[in-house]
Amino acid sequence: MHLPQFSEILASMTDSHPTPAARNDVPLSTEERARNFSRVRAAHRQEIAEDYVEMIAELAQVQTEVRTGHLAERFGVSHATVTNHVQRLIGEGLIEDRPYHPLVLTAEGQRIAKESRRRHLLVRNFLIAMGVDPDTAEADTEGIEHHVSEQTLAAFSRFLSEKRDDSN
Repeated sequence: MHLPQFSEILASMTDSHPTPAARNDVPLSTEERARNFSRVRAAHRQEIAEDYVEMIAELAQVQTEVRTGHLAERFGVSHATVTNHVQRLIGEGLIEDRPYHPLVLTAEGQRIAKESRRRHLLVRNFLIAMGVDPDTAEADTEGIEHHVSEQTLAAFSRFLSEKRDDSN
């Protein structure tokens, strides 16, 4: 399953559908408005999927099993909310379908978790290198990591490498 980057979704929205200001403030048609809301919901579903698989992988490294209650506690949401998201992720092939057993990521879920973690660490480390305190950097990373392009991540990585080279 390919989960598009937010930048891809945003580009598809802006490339083929000019903003009302670009169209002399003509209101969006019902179809255009529905299409835009649909794209935003897709981006939100992607963000949730990435957060869930990343958290499952993280918890699996420090405890013997991962259950929906662990995710509810970590995300500060209800057990029912977690169950709904987990069922969707099972349907998308990111979590194994094993009723009444601990949560286990599929190979695709593990791939996405690894990629999400890479982005998370890179954004957090960049913010810290820019002088943001670690607690704020961690909190801000949660909002940024899903919406940053690969081009920007590459620039963050170059910056961190140059900073390391300069400190040696």
